[in-house]
Amino acid sequence: MAVITMSITLKTSQDTAPKLPEPRLVPGWKSLGLAITRWILPVATVLLMGYFASQTPVFFTADNLLAIAAQNAPTFIVAAVFAMLMMAGYVDLSVGSVLALVGVSAGLALNSWGLIPGVLVGLAVGIAAGALNGVLIGMLSFSPIVVTLGGLAAARGLAQYMGQGSIYGFPDAFANFGSDSTFGLPDVVIVALTVCLISLITTSCFPVGRQIIAIGVNARAAFLIGIRVKLVVTMLYILTGLAVGIAGLLQIARLNSAPSGTLGDGFEVIILTAVLLGGVPFTGGKGSIWRVLVGVWLIGTLRNGLILLDIGTELSGIITGCVLVMAAALEAVRYFIHKSK
Repeated sequence: MAVITMSITLKTSQDTAPKLPEPRLVPGWKSLGLAITRWILPVATVLLMGYFASQTPVFFTADNLLAIAAQNAPTFIVAAVFAMLMMAGYVDLSVGSVLALVGVSAGLALNSWGLIPGVLVGLAVGIAAGALNGVLIGMLSFSPIVVTLGGLAAARGLAQYMGQGSIYGFPDAFANFGSDSTFGLPDVVIVALTVCLISLITTSCFPVGRQIIAIGVNARAAFLIGIRVKLVVTMLYILTGLAVGIAGLLQIARLNSAPSGTLGDGFEVIILTAVLLGGVPFTGGKGSIWRVLVGVWLIGTLRNGLILLDIGTELSGIITGCVLVMAAALEAVRYFIHKSK
């Protein structure tokens, strides 16, 4: 009888004992994996720069490094603000076409009305495009992909209709701004540094930075704790439009022309690649402006190095596409490691 009772007790205790979860990833390896994914981008950037420096002595000259910064100043500006939009879980696929529309509109206004009206028209076009996206997506809850894809097609078509080729002959003061320097730094780089610094301070030192992340994590929960989700999202789209307006003005100032057919072509792909490389997922909820800026520099370095090595633009496009895929794969790895226990 005692034996039977003991057997029943043992069996019952075994059945009711809590089962240990199956090990999925050792915590130490999880920390190591996250650290590796965190450092892949800066290490890859340094290695890439080292490779190009070993292939051509021109690469590591001050003039060439400043040229990379100036060529990518519009990308730095838009990526810094676009990253905040994606941190909130939203996207704008129309930035390249809107940049073309800004450039064409500003170019026509510069030639017709002069410097100040031309600059104001360019900024107004960018803000108007951002405000339209903000109202449709932020206020009316339309699909951001559908709305901005429509904007991509419409803005590009309108730019080509208005431009009818390339616009040039801008006022000297505007054209010189694209090539002048102050204290050894190109003026376009100074503008880009200013915008990037404002974005870094905004996300790091002000409550709106935490609100953006909260919206990306769970918009409904963010609303319930008092965050004005629709207003924040609308303002993010307006700021993105303003950033595109500034970038468009810098681009046509550097080129001293506004080619309606090619201006901003593929710009949205470069922005998305840089932001994804910087660790900002499509779903939002996390991200770092600093890492996004490193991603922009990596892409700029890659394109510059390929030009110095006399590699064709077709191959450059293929490599950029591969980098975008690798950025998405890196984010998938980060997600797997983060969710593993």
